[in-house]
Amino acid sequence: MSVSPPIALITGAARRIGHHFASTLHAKGYQIIVHYNQSRSEAEQLCRSLNQLRAESAVTIQADLCDMQQVANLAKQVTEISTRLDVLINNASAFYPTPVGQIQTQDWLTLMGSNVQGPLFLTQALSQQLKDSGGCVINMVDIHAERPLPGHSVYCAAKSALASVTRSLAIELAPAIRVNGIAPGAILWPERPLSEAQKQHLLQSIPLQQLGSVEALSHTAEFLIGNPYITGQIIAIDGGRSIASQAAV
Repeated sequence: MSVSPPIALITGAARRIGHHFASTLHAKGYQIIVHYNQSRSEAEQLCRSLNQLRAESAVTIQADLCDMQQVANLAKQVTEISTRLDVLINNASAFYPTPVGQIQTQDWLTLMGSNVQGPLFLTQALSQQLKDSGGCVINMVDIHAERPLPGHSVYCAAKSALASVTRSLAIELAPAIRVNGIAPGAILWPERPLSEAQKQHLLQSIPLQQLGSVEALSHTAEFLIGNPYITGQIIAIDGGRSIASQAAV
């Protein structure tokens, strides 16, 4: 009797860290559901690449995670693809500065929506599928959930809320579903341009004196997926930055 391959849904999988998660789990034999919001061409290219490696092993689904109806539709489409879900990685995230004096209501809605509201309601909507497969959830948190980044108060509040949600869901969904988090430090340079001086200032705040790698994050995700006795934990992958005394903006 053939055994069906495990299935992973990765939000924000079209680009950057999410793209690497998708490629890594696909190489481990997973069927991949590639979620995207605006990055349609990148998502479709990733899906084509994965399907060339293994036929009918990846699909794309579009949804704005700030829109609760679209979150519900995303969950519905996932259940139509399969009644099981082994891994949910809540990776999609909006990130931009919100200096005090310039914060708008829409900033709050966007940053809270993508970083905590979307992950919470998507996990809730897919909890039965995750339970049926003994699945796990990985939330992408941030070291700035505990170590605030100046000028980014709304983003930091959202990631702090996601950290709390991660621990709360780990208790509430146990023993059937494990919920953990990964808190990256400086892994990829921000998409907004940084000067060489800014880059050096940031690197000097990291005890290991270098950027992390997407491979470091995927190794951690694989560890959390594979270890059945870990839940409610948030692991910082940051080169020691979260424990360093010097702050970097």
